[in-house]
Amino acid sequence: MTCADFLGSVGRQTPVVARFSTVAGGQDSADNLRDVRGFSVRFYTEEGNWDMVGNNTPVFFIREPSKFPDFIHTQKKDPRNNLVNWQNRWEFWANHPQSFHQVTILLSDRGIPYSYRHMNGYSSHTLSFYNERGERVWVKWHFKTNQGIRNLTDEQARHYHINPFDLTKVWPHADFPLMEIGQLELNRNPDNYFAQVEQLAFSPSNFVPGISGSPDRVLQSRLWAYADAHRYRLSVNYQQIEVNRPRCPVSNYQRDGLMAAAASPGEAREGGQYALTNFYPNDRAAEGAPVPDASVVEPPMPLEQEAWVNYHDNRDEDNFSQAGELYRLFDEGQRERLARVFATTLQEVTAGVRQRVIAQCCAADEDYGRRVAQACREGAGESATAEQTLNNP
Repeated sequence: MTCADFLGSVGRQTPVVARFSTVAGGQDSADNLRDVRGFSVRFYTEEGNWDMVGNNTPVFFIREPSKFPDFIHTQKKDPRNNLVNWQNRWEFWANHPQSFHQVTILLSDRGIPYSYRHMNGYSSHTLSFYNERGERVWVKWHFKTNQGIRNLTDEQARHYHINPFDLTKVWPHADFPLMEIGQLELNRNPDNYFAQVEQLAFSPSNFVPGISGSPDRVLQSRLWAYADAHRYRLSVNYQQIEVNRPRCPVSNYQRDGLMAAAASPGEAREGGQYALTNFYPNDRAAEGAPVPDASVVEPPMPLEQEAWVNYHDNRDEDNFSQAGELYRLFDEGQRERLARVFATTLQEVTAGVRQRVIAQCCAADEDYGRRVAQACREGAGESATAEQTLNNP
């Protein structure tokens, strides 16, 4: 099994649906393989659907959306033998040092969760909350047992020593403590896997009033890419499929097209999805035709110099300190296992890439680099001995 789907409730019994998945592995991937886990939750609110599309890690490999296709290509199996190509993976990671924080997590004990019940979920991206006064704060979602989110204000974001919208960074808990807001309960499995899992279409662009995005560049690309993929995969009316349908009245001017569903009771009246009025502006607001609601308008996003959207040159970026801090949190056994995983996956990688990886380990922590280098030397020795034994029985 590579995906799981659970239905439950959160807060004031708000219905939710969650889906877990692998990132690099396909449908043949097992639950016990080393990989990042997708962690997505849909909240069926009284004002529409909100999708939190994240992972079980608080960071990711890249900060530039244009890098995503190439990154995914390196993670997929070699078409010649259907096996993982570690040369491709390490060559990409070595050439993108911003990946090192996530690589450290992936190759550590945290890279293989004991089960879906024994891992955290994160939005990874920075999102935002806003209120009726137009005040906005930046947030990162954490799904932990009896815990919630941590909060970052707009003013703090301007002056903090890390870019708050960099997907390869975390917000230190010492500076931004987690704030408990509720508990998420997953309490039943799907009744029909295809209908409720295969057709479940998450998109980070599904927001509700009070929640919005941020200048995170990778998030900005996902806002349009996910919905575009769903329209191609499930048709233009994918949001009318039962598992994707909002649990509140829908009032917009989009209807018909391939695989349109029949009108639900009440949708033919004025203001309903299948009313006579199917255009805007119009003169029928008094009769119930939907019009923009100023009370839920999102406050303006800061632009240009205040948007933190300048291109991040990797040569000047701190790609290693947080990975080093994470490494120093590991106990002796975790450090040894991490070094062995590095060494095992680096055995068939070219020497130039291997040396760059070891240099990145050293940049994070000298002991980190020393252990990985030593493990690589020991692994090479073991491989040479094994080969000699095979050739000289």
